[in-house]
Amino acid sequence: MKHAKRLQALMLGLSMLAAGMPAWAAETAASTGTYAAATGGTGGPVANELTLQPPATQIATEVYSLHNWMMGVCLVIFIAVFGVMFYSIFKHRKSLGHKPATFHESTAVEVAWTIVPFLIVIGMALPATRTVVGMKDTSNADITIKVTGMQWKWGYDYLKGEGEGISFLSNLSTPRSQVGAPGFEPTEKRGDNYLMEVDNEVVVPVHRKIRLITTANDVIHSWSIPAFAVKQDAIPGFVRDTWFKAEHTGTFRGYCSELCGKEHAFMPIVVRVVTDAEYKTWVDGKKKEMAALADDPNKTWTIDELKTKGEKVYNTNCVVCHQANGKGVPAAFAPLDGSEVVNGPKAEQINVLLHGKKSGKYPAEMPAWKQLSDTDIAAVITYTRNSWSNKAAENIVQPAEVVAARK
Repeated sequence: MKHAKRLQALMLGLSMLAAGMPAWAAETAASTGTYAAATGGTGGPVANELTLQPPATQIATEVYSLHNWMMGVCLVIFIAVFGVMFYSIFKHRKSLGHKPATFHESTAVEVAWTIVPFLIVIGMALPATRTVVGMKDTSNADITIKVTGMQWKWGYDYLKGEGEGISFLSNLSTPRSQVGAPGFEPTEKRGDNYLMEVDNEVVVPVHRKIRLITTANDVIHSWSIPAFAVKQDAIPGFVRDTWFKAEHTGTFRGYCSELCGKEHAFMPIVVRVVTDAEYKTWVDGKKKEMAALADDPNKTWTIDELKTKGEKVYNTNCVVCHQANGKGVPAAFAPLDGSEVVNGPKAEQINVLLHGKKSGKYPAEMPAWKQLSDTDIAAVITYTRNSWSNKAAENIVQPAEVVAARK
């Protein structure tokens, strides 16, 4: 009886410890002042980190607390079960003269092992249900952003709220010289944010509810920022949504967490949370930048101008699949060098870029690239028709032709 009381006291103490862990977890990031300070300034994983990333949203704080609470419950159960088992083994072994008990059908024991697990499940399910319901409530958002996953980059369209109309692609910005290749060592020292840095960050204001609408235009991707406790699949042909409200300014890093192809590791996500004033400045600057890039589709370009611009568009959006030499990837992605489409009538190639194509010859479908500007599409088509061994009869496409094809 004395040992049983001690065991009960131990379980009660561990339960109180586990119950106190959520409050401690909730203060982890807040006590540092900013998220950057809480994570050593990286905005992502930290070396030798033993638990979840410090939470940067209320939902993430609740998830962190639930994680610690349930780990505490599991620890209590582990100690209780194995404590009783080892106590029984050592204190009631045959060498001490103990004989096996002959009792059976103990009503008290049967009631206890029914009620206690039920209470444990209720104690775990109630707070978890509240958090899950909160994670799904995307109503009353301040800003709505459409997130499109594609091999292997992210597309962002600001649909509602301040910044409406902004649209851009976000690509990995880590140089290939840091990455290397199979059989070849990297030629440049890797930076602190290796494979977790992009050329265009998502920028949002602090303390504002941001709704994300996710989809994809090729295979399943998954938009994930651990510090926000956000992980939402982006599925072709389907629309899903989630949300976050950052409590700290700073940079937050994530990644595509769904295996989406050979460049899966090169598809990071970076969200920069700024003050309201900084966000307004960013919105104004981004809209001016977009206006400057929106070339007049009625302008007539020279072939050299289109080839120069097209090469930049190709290296940004096409080189991963079709390769710098236009040879593609055998049994994976179609070559453009010597392609019948590229060397044939230009109307077909314009149609492929605007609407995509599934030929059946290759497992990967050519996605639609209608999000590119008319000038970019005309330029990249002109570039491919005048590069490598290609010598197309119709070797130049003007933006006005793309405009007409969109109608």
